[in-house]
Amino acid sequence: MNSPEHLLVVDDDRQLLSLLAQYLEAGGYRVSTAGNAAQMRAVLADHRIDLLVLDVMLPGEYGLSLCRELRVRGAPTLPILMLTARSEEADRIVGLEMGADDYLTKPFAMRELLARIRAVLRRTHMLPPNLQSPPDAGQQKPSRELQFGEWRLDTIARHLLDPHGTLVALTGGEYRLLRVLLDHPQRILTRDQLLNLTQGRDADAFDRSIDLLISRLRRRLREDAQEPRYIKTVRNGGYIFCAEVRPLEASP
Repeated sequence: MNSPEHLLVVDDDRQLLSLLAQYLEAGGYRVSTAGNAAQMRAVLADHRIDLLVLDVMLPGEYGLSLCRELRVRGAPTLPILMLTARSEEADRIVGLEMGADDYLTKPFAMRELLARIRAVLRRTHMLPPNLQSPPDAGQQKPSRELQFGEWRLDTIARHLLDPHGTLVALTGGEYRLLRVLLDHPQRILTRDQLLNLTQGRDADAFDRSIDLLISRLRRRLREDAQEPRYIKTVRNGGYIFCAEVRPLEASP
């Protein structure tokens, strides 16, 4: 049997931590808990964590700062679900901008948290659309690397390499979005399509997560904001990846 996926829940409310741990363990997960940033770092150093549930309002260090720290240095691809007591759209946008994969506003139903966790993990492990079925016998194996312009994406290690061969770290959301764009070059994709392909859900009227991810991905690619070379905005349409995408020779 496969080991259960390991969740780390970080919140300074001990009673809530206990309830969350019991509920998520009943849902089939292994759960570790932490009440502050120091405890969180200790667990991350000692264990392989599959998903982090991180409260925004922590004592001493702000949850959004910790999210940014993990994205920049510690764990760029670790799925992060933010918990926030604030419902303002600005707070949710900042959380996504810092690199969170999803967010949930307190108070929340335990069933909704479990559903969000499962959705984030499903997206994390989901193969790109054109690789969901194994190749037939005799069919050419999918290429490990995709090249566009002078950039290369290693689809196994999930590494983006710049024109000088330097690794550019991508969050899980950034990787999924770039992979979808590379799988559908020269094709206009709406925000709804991108959200569905990358996050498995439909957008609501105020959902700006795809726009934020596009903005972050453009910065990774060092795009000119006024005249982007790779990811262009289509007025009232969505986005299109303009460069030619070339699969490099598949590994034997």
